[in-house]
Amino acid sequence: MTDRVNGLFVTLSDDMRDDDAKPLIDAILQMRGVTAVGVRVTDFSDTIAQMRVRNELTQKLLDVLNPRPKD
Repeated sequence: MTDRVNGLFVTLSDDMRDDDAKPLIDAILQMRGVTAVGVRVTDFSDTIAQMRVRNELTQKLLDVLNPRPKD
């Protein structure tokens, strides 16, 4: 027995202006079986999450490049 899919999520690589996203949304709506496309507007929590991830990755990179001596 196979699973049934009723939706897909698409994540953009970078934030996009809503007027620039309109042609992409229109193209997705033209695909067979698509009845709706929802848009999620970026907000401050997205910025905070990105900053935290960037900080964590930066710290890990610094730890690799400049390891602390073990006691």
